[in-house]
Amino acid sequence: MRVGTRLPPLEIEITRTLIVAGAIASRDYQDVHHDPESARRKGSPDIFMNILTTNGLVGRYVTDHFGPNAVLRKVAVRLGAPNRPGDTMVLTGTVEEADGETVTVGVVGSNGIGRHVTGTVTLTLPGWGAG
Repeated sequence: MRVGTRLPPLEIEITRTLIVAGAIASRDYQDVHHDPESARRKGSPDIFMNILTTNGLVGRYVTDHFGPNAVLRKVAVRLGAPNRPGDTMVLTGTVEEADGETVTVGVVGSNGIGRHVTGTVTLTLPGWGAG
């Protein structure tokens, strides 16, 4: 794995079900993640995805690329534009560091209104480069 290697993009349809299921799965019962009226009262045009769902999708994107032996060591993300129902988030990634079995990937997830997430994922690849 070389620094600068680009991972293929991953498109994720942002559905109401994905947003609500992610919030429930991560025990985030804030009304802005499941109740459109509450979200509107708080200034959002609709419900929006929580950070824990985004974090999981970023981790999935990287482990899907590197395979089932990849072990996430650190996922650090920062949110930007909200993911709302009806949009598509496109995740892209670039290898920023590669040292033996450890790889760090910079990840960006963009939707129709801008960057939803930016961050880095550090993982180990047991046995990578051995033999």
